[in-house]
Amino acid sequence: MIELEGVPELIDPVMVAAFEGWNDAGDAASTAVAHLDREWKGEVFAALDAEDYYDFQVNRPTVWLDNGTRKITWPTTRLSVVRVGGDKPRDLVLVRGIEPSMRWRSFCNEILGFAHELGVEMVVILGALLGDTPHTRPVPVSGVTSDPDLARTMDLEETRYEGPTGIVGILQEACTHAGVPAVSLWAAVPHYVSQPPNPKATLALLNRLEDLIDLRIPLGELPEDARAWQLGVDQLASEDSEVAEYVQTLEEARDTAELPEASGEAIAREFERYLRRRDGGPGHGPGQGGPGVATEGGDTSYLRDTGGGRTRPPKPEQPGPEAPPEAGEAPEAQDAPDSPPDARDEGDADSSGED
Repeated sequence: MIELEGVPELIDPVMVAAFEGWNDAGDAASTAVAHLDREWKGEVFAALDAEDYYDFQVNRPTVWLDNGTRKITWPTTRLSVVRVGGDKPRDLVLVRGIEPSMRWRSFCNEILGFAHELGVEMVVILGALLGDTPHTRPVPVSGVTSDPDLARTMDLEETRYEGPTGIVGILQEACTHAGVPAVSLWAAVPHYVSQPPNPKATLALLNRLEDLIDLRIPLGELPEDARAWQLGVDQLASEDSEVAEYVQTLEEARDTAELPEASGEAIAREFERYLRRRDGGPGHGPGQGGPGVATEGGDTSYLRDTGGGRTRPPKPEQPGPEAPPEAGEAPEAQDAPDSPPDARDEGDADSSGED
């Protein structure tokens, strides 16, 4: 039985969830929820029992010292609540953890139990997949739902994905069957620079979340971190002619695919979004927000396939359901199904986040 003593009555609550692992390329999604929790000083009110859902040989606990006393942190999923002030205050219920190793249906039912008790009006699940997208272009973020009415009213895509899925897809379907409006936001991360962190993808997810729930999010140092990340990848790519050529190929394909979108309406929409984020609102001025996300240093290994040492990833055959989603096909990355598409490079185990 779920008891929520100490949790105040919430105002128009929205649940925002992200899980490390299969659905979190570059740790972009889990970092986005961590950013919300940090910026709005979230208060943890519940944690799922790690014994019920995690294989500790896959996700190992960690030991740490607290004033000389050894303590253990178990891998789990925690829920926190933040209140966002302003003219129209509302609450966010933040769910952040690791994709469970077992008992997914019970896991989702427990999350939905909290959503029901808290009066959550909508669930937004963040995910990130690896795709054929260049790091020099805006990060594609797609919003998908299984609810046809929600797709129509919120201008989202109705998912038609078929294939292996992760906890993001399972939780979204569980919400749909329980009658809880649910949306998944998917960011496409360049598969040739897959190791975390990826502040540019995290920033893109937060910007899309802003638009979806009509809530201003303090971005802190994320925009600066995203620029620094892109400049760093630019420099590393320029030092390898094969990688530079591959990036140029992706740029040309992306630009050609988006030509019909270069309309006056699309430009006006982007300009309005720019103004909304820079009109002096909370969290968008200089010096506001907490610490940003760290960026990679001078290690060039994250531009390579760690399995075979290749700098220009090939396009292998589609793997089976057991393989992690290392990189998706370009059309699938744009469609952003309820689960990341098939893997591209079985050698790069780091990007799965399941070490």
